[in-house]
Amino acid sequence: MKKKLLAILICIAVVATFATGCSSTATPEKPAAETPTVKAVEKTKVFVSADWVKSVIEGQQPESKDYVIIEAAWGQVSEDKAYTEAHIPGAIHLNTDEIEEEKNWDIRTGAEITQVMKNYGITKDTNVIIYGADSGAARVAFVCIWAGVENVKVLDGGLNTWKNAGYATKDGIETAKATSKDFGVTIPAHPDYVLSSDEVKDKLAKDNNFRLVSIRSLDEFTGKKSGYSYIKRAGEPKGAVWGHDETDYLNEDGTFINFDKAVAMWTEQGITKDNEIAFYCGTGWRATIPWLMAYENGWKNVKLYDDGWFVWQMDEKNPVQAITPEEAAAKYKK
Repeated sequence: MKKKLLAILICIAVVATFATGCSSTATPEKPAAETPTVKAVEKTKVFVSADWVKSVIEGQQPESKDYVIIEAAWGQVSEDKAYTEAHIPGAIHLNTDEIEEEKNWDIRTGAEITQVMKNYGITKDTNVIIYGADSGAARVAFVCIWAGVENVKVLDGGLNTWKNAGYATKDGIETAKATSKDFGVTIPAHPDYVLSSDEVKDKLAKDNNFRLVSIRSLDEFTGKKSGYSYIKRAGEPKGAVWGHDETDYLNEDGTFINFDKAVAMWTEQGITKDNEIAFYCGTGWRATIPWLMAYENGWKNVKLYDDGWFVWQMDEKNPVQAITPEEAAAKYKK
């Protein structure tokens, strides 16, 4: 009798267990194809992961509806062996000569950049994803933002990050799909993001809150070398402070450092969020890295001195310094 009763109780317990499981309020998982694998990011977020880029390609992001992927590099695509042998599927090669004029290597005119955007199928509403082997990718990203593209991303770590994530690459050459659509705004939409040499000289002379920040090597900043085969003079514009070189903004794996580390480097040199800041380098590539970092973190007071040391040193009348970062910062840290 006891055994029979025990058997009945066990049966009741089993039934109750199944009943409880069936009545659970847990939401069943959606099919994998409907489940976003990567969180969406804000429009102003610039540096993104390989996983996010892959999710855009797979149609899992709002950006998936209208996007262009660009591999930025100097030189013609036919001569770029790295691109033709392996690039992100769908990525279009962009020669940085297309966005820079050949005299001073400054950003081309608004009319010229308007045509470049058309050639690559880009309007202000196109989601542009850029990567490259050096700061040319940041340079192109800056130009897109300056032009008025509202959603610009840079693949953090470049193609190596993509490969390390296990994602496939493609060989050959991808062809850009030009657009006949109007860009949407007059280029540049943000002319105030760039300062001329005359504006920089005026601010250095009259505005103690202005910081002209060199993104060049220590040897360049202290005047030991010019840093370029085609730039004869060494030194910096008088009044500039050191913002460290491009390599100081990179982790060992090629990804960019956390923003708080960049801010710490600037603080050491008397540069704060309250200042009006103009980053520069030799001709405008390296300086776009900290600019993009500050931009995506909501700093509204950052500019690019596009002429850089190249143009500054051409005029013998422009004052030049060759001092240590500590000496340069002392003026602003009193």
